[in-house]
Amino acid sequence: MWNEKLNSLTIILASGSPRRKKFFEELDLKVSIDVRPVEEVYPEHLKGSEIPDYLAVLKASKFKETLNKNDVVITSDTVVWYKDESLAKPENAEEAYQMLRKMSNDWHEVITSVCFTTAVKQEVVNSTTLVRFKELSDEEIWYYINTYKPFDKAGGYGIQEWIGLIGIEEIKGSHANVVGLPTHLVHKMLMDMVN
Repeated sequence: MWNEKLNSLTIILASGSPRRKKFFEELDLKVSIDVRPVEEVYPEHLKGSEIPDYLAVLKASKFKETLNKNDVVITSDTVVWYKDESLAKPENAEEAYQMLRKMSNDWHEVITSVCFTTAVKQEVVNSTTLVRFKELSDEEIWYYINTYKPFDKAGGYGIQEWIGLIGIEEIKGSHANVVGLPTHLVHKMLMDMVN
């Protein structure tokens, strides 16, 4: 069975995100959580998918010397890319407001990169989803920020939360990718490793 093959791997998820952990559970994959903090700083010349690619590899760098034969470390990073600008995690309510105000009544890209690191190789994949917000009112934006405090989320919002339910009109690409993990790519990459 395919899941027996996958469970022959020791999958280490280097993420504190409960959403990413839940995805692995829903994929029927056993994972252990091991988060090793890094300073998430990237060179300023990077654009679009280059940013989460770089950060996913950076997060994996803490594991390279300690991996056993069947270990696979999975690190990932998500950015919201809007008009040639990366909208990272907001530092405060005002910053979250400015991000949501910018994206209101427009399209933006959500890019998630996933890095797979073993004792012998490393590979990075990424997925881009286009998301369109309706015209958001200030009242809606502030209700969301004050109620849900989305300061741990790229772009200042979670698609699975209230703002996503009332504000997102259209999506092109993987919904799971916007939540934080392109599950179709993760499953494919892991299957390629065991076949």
